[in-house]
Amino acid sequence: MPDGRRNALQPKLDGENLALPAPGTTHHLHRLTGQFHEQSREALYRRSIQPRVRTETGLALSVAALIFGMFAISDYFYTGLTLEFTLLITMRILVVVSCLTLAFMIRRRGSDTRPAWLHALPLWILATGIILIVPLRPESLTTQVPAVVVATMAFYLLIPNLLPVAAVASLYLGIGFLIASVMAADASAVVVMRTTLLLIMTNGVGFFTLLRLEKLQRKQFALLQEERVQNRQLVEEIAHRKSLEAQLRRVAEQDALTGLDSRRHFMTRAKTLLRRTRRDQAPFCLFMIDVDHFKAINDTWGHSQGDRVLAAIAEACRRSLRPQDVIGRFGGEEFIVALPKTHLQDAQMVAERLRSKVRELTVMEAMPDHLLTVTIGIAEVLDEETDLDELIQRADRALYDGKHGGRNRVVISHEETVGDTPSTLGESFSGSPPFF
Repeated sequence: MPDGRRNALQPKLDGENLALPAPGTTHHLHRLTGQFHEQSREALYRRSIQPRVRTETGLALSVAALIFGMFAISDYFYTGLTLEFTLLITMRILVVVSCLTLAFMIRRRGSDTRPAWLHALPLWILATGIILIVPLRPESLTTQVPAVVVATMAFYLLIPNLLPVAAVASLYLGIGFLIASVMAADASAVVVMRTTLLLIMTNGVGFFTLLRLEKLQRKQFALLQEERVQNRQLVEEIAHRKSLEAQLRRVAEQDALTGLDSRRHFMTRAKTLLRRTRRDQAPFCLFMIDVDHFKAINDTWGHSQGDRVLAAIAEACRRSLRPQDVIGRFGGEEFIVALPKTHLQDAQMVAERLRSKVRELTVMEAMPDHLLTVTIGIAEVLDEETDLDELIQRADRALYDGKHGGRNRVVISHEETVGDTPSTLGESFSGSPPFF
């Protein structure tokens, strides 16, 4: 079928990297051939339909060749076992074999453009075979006219080919048939005139029908390609929006300096963990961590050093905790940790390990003698009525007590201890750096 004129086109580039047009681009078509003016666009179109054209051309040529060969039966009835019959049979065999061979070659490696002769040659062979019937069977001229009309329409609409190729082969068939009718069959002027008008009408109908189909198919192809570009742009836009959403989500959920959960995201996760531990009737503890003398670090070594201190402490805290624990930056130099399914004694051990890890940090060469320390306040869920805000307040009060008690220590909230004095773990330092 010429350039794929029957079905909706689905382009297959097969690795050929041809640029697709921008949406809204106008594609001009040739007025007489129906092809794209842009050579690259036309090449892309033909490449997209090439596999189907090969299959349909091979099938159409095979059918046409077999039908042409079957008319050897009528040759016998017209001529009998004569020399003309032998010549007709020989000619038909040659045409059939040639067409079947070309059909096989086209299905293996043919295309509309490379090589063009491979698609044009079968039409010329069939046309020559039809013309040669006239001198070999001149008495059957009247029955051959309808055969020429059918063959002409087949050239245009049945056998896939480009419009110029089909038009030239049809003109060759029509003109050759008229010349053979005059020279070999002594056709009268009236018969020649009537046959000429019939062939002109047939060629006109076939040409403009194929021209319209060629244009429609290429317009459909252009629309499909434009839709493909728009779909690709839409996919890219969706991916870009998702990327932006992911970045915004990270900004909202993650502290930019330390990489820990932001305060809001921590509160959301901690509330979920608290509900889960209540449902499982499991223990739950919470830390409030404060970097000791952090303002003095900023004032003495600058805010950039202070940022590095916070990032280093955050990493030390993260490594000291379990995967199921949740840690976030509560604000400034304060961090907060939720420990699900953790008893108070275990929480004290974790806090002490964390405090020790921080003391071992060596952050900057500019601070060789400065010892980093943190104060940690611990609160435990005592009953089912305890909510997260209350737990944070209790841990914060314990942290406040630790600050006033000398810093660099772990302090348990009053509610978890017996007596009025909060329990503390830690140590005091004599001869400490100026800020301790």
